[in-house]
Amino acid sequence: MANQEENLKNIIAHAKEYGFVFPSSEIYDGLSAAYDYGPLGSELKNNIKQYWWKAMVQMNENIVGIDASIFMHPTTWKASGHTDAFNDPLIDNKDSKKRYRADVLVEEWVAKIEAKIDKEVTKAAKRFADSFDETQFRATNPRVLANQEKIDAANNRFKTAMEADDLDGVRQLIIDLDIADPVSGSRNWTDVRQFNLMFSTEMGAMADGASTIYLRPETAQGIFVNFLNVQKTARMKIPFGIAQIGKAFRNEIIARQFIFRMREFEQMEMQFFVRPGEEMKWYEYWKEARLKWHLTLGISEDKYKFHDHLKMAHYANAAADIEYNFPFGFKELEGIHSRTDFDLKQHEEYSGKKLQYFDPEINENYVPYVIETSLGLDRMFLAIISDAIRNEVLKDGSSRVVMAIPNFLAPYKAAIMPLTKKDGSPEKAREILNTLKMDFNCQYDEKDSIGKRYRRQDAIGTPISITIDHESLDDNTVTIRDRDTMEQERVSIDNLHSIITDKLRLK
Repeated sequence: MANQEENLKNIIAHAKEYGFVFPSSEIYDGLSAAYDYGPLGSELKNNIKQYWWKAMVQMNENIVGIDASIFMHPTTWKASGHTDAFNDPLIDNKDSKKRYRADVLVEEWVAKIEAKIDKEVTKAAKRFADSFDETQFRATNPRVLANQEKIDAANNRFKTAMEADDLDGVRQLIIDLDIADPVSGSRNWTDVRQFNLMFSTEMGAMADGASTIYLRPETAQGIFVNFLNVQKTARMKIPFGIAQIGKAFRNEIIARQFIFRMREFEQMEMQFFVRPGEEMKWYEYWKEARLKWHLTLGISEDKYKFHDHLKMAHYANAAADIEYNFPFGFKELEGIHSRTDFDLKQHEEYSGKKLQYFDPEINENYVPYVIETSLGLDRMFLAIISDAIRNEVLKDGSSRVVMAIPNFLAPYKAAIMPLTKKDGSPEKAREILNTLKMDFNCQYDEKDSIGKRYRRQDAIGTPISITIDHESLDDNTVTIRDRDTMEQERVSIDNLHSIITDKLRLK
């Protein structure tokens, strides 16, 4: 645990030092759970957005995009269930005065028991080597079975209590599981209470004549209320999807773990409209398709896992998370949900407008079912930088910090570096920069020794460094250095464009 905390602190420090992420309003001592993306952070964030949009919208003929308003008619949130049911179960510790989400406390208890099971499996795998059958071991080992029984019992109790809105039952479960406050170790808990997460504000010139509206807590509703607008204007046939990238706002009581959980965050969502009865086929399709997308980033497959929901949202008939192994353990990165026809039917009822599709293939009108994929952009950003930051000890005993960001996402694609500030090198370097900057985001860097400049570019994730020296003026060649291998090669200036293009290609 201490190791994880240290790891996260290092990531936060690196992100600030190199201009990826700053605490919001830092000159006023910051604002809890709000962060600003700096020069490199905003570049990386935009690159993630562009890559998601390309993969989701531009590479799928049957998916189109929108950009809906953050402010929506307040009845939207009544229809969606957010006004009445968008709550978190919260519990306070009387001794530490800290507040926690009850579901997170139970999840963390389950994770500890799962870790015990994994420890047993690892020990047995070492003992039995090649003859080890993990599936059989998990199904027969008494200690594993006993621990799994504890997990299942706790999960079932929590699910039953939440579905019955039995908050006393949730508190009793926390007591029975002997869950202690992570800060103080105290078990002195208050009652569990529900807390609505929407931010409200007023719209109108006069406060007394204003109507209460909300900052949207999710981007999905902007897609649902535009279902017919998009279907008709884009001439879409079911199955089809509508994608959106946008800000959402939740008044999280417990917002922590850097940019993992914030009150203002960005979502990359796609709602896929299908025929009723075909939703499970498409649910399975999108689970697999989304995991494949994550794996194209080159992050190891063992950093991801699926987690099926025990307690589903009121609108869902199936739900799973793609979890990522963050510095603080496996947590939700992306959700895939089968939302049924709940949203469109609710908006039909509250608006009095028909939100149906005429399917010419079966000659029938119906309200489509929906499969949702919802990815947190800030969480994706955190996953990428967590995986990318490495401390490497080199052959000569020296060390370097390198960010092995996937090349096509890197903030700067190339660094242009004149070896000296004289003899025509800077002029030649500027000439090269001007030929590349229309197609690639490049950084011009002439300060410090070449070694220090290489280290700086490694630390911000620049895939290629291009050094211009006195020979460049004579033979039109430069030295290029690879961030990951640190290998250097002499190449013709005429070939730079194609070399960088090849380096950024999605392998």
